[in-house]
Amino acid sequence: MMEWFSELTSFQQVYWGIAGIFTLIFVFVLISSFVGADTGDIGDIDTEIDADTGAGFQFFTFKNMVAFFTIFGWSGIASMDAGYSNTTTLFISIICGLVMMTIMASLFYYISKLTDSGTLKMKNALNQIGEVYLTIGANRSKMGKVHIKVQNSLRELDALTDNDSDLTQGMVVKVTEVTSNGILIVESQK
Repeated sequence: MMEWFSELTSFQQVYWGIAGIFTLIFVFVLISSFVGADTGDIGDIDTEIDADTGAGFQFFTFKNMVAFFTIFGWSGIASMDAGYSNTTTLFISIICGLVMMTIMASLFYYISKLTDSGTLKMKNALNQIGEVYLTIGANRSKMGKVHIKVQNSLRELDALTDNDSDLTQGMVVKVTEVTSNGILIVESQK
């Protein structure tokens, strides 16, 4: 093995070194990703971030750099084996590495767009139609509950009404307001 490596030109040795080292790192990163070692878990946090726009397009990351140098090394070796000059080999390997970085960055960007927080935003209940589950007292005298679909999920939420009569179980209601503490104000739908 050492005889073979020592017979290579320094240009070839650099490419083989880059390809070997970064392929090992790539395999380690790949395995740790499948095992779940790179989740970045920071504990049990329950919060709502209103201005969360996702991860964004991240071009210069550790994984992208590993992918760049892995493809850079192997495409350079393939170019040298094809008989290309050192300048052409360098150009081809840089282009291949950049293409790989762009593919990886795009992949992670679009995957990050697939996430859904699941946090209930009460303002999304406005103007929704639901059904009374527990009787709601007239003129906000007694809090009741309604079944209502909010954010594509059926929920049981606290509700009050300004109607002059009680809203009983099974009645169809519409949300007209959401109070600051998350209680729905509903009205009867006839």
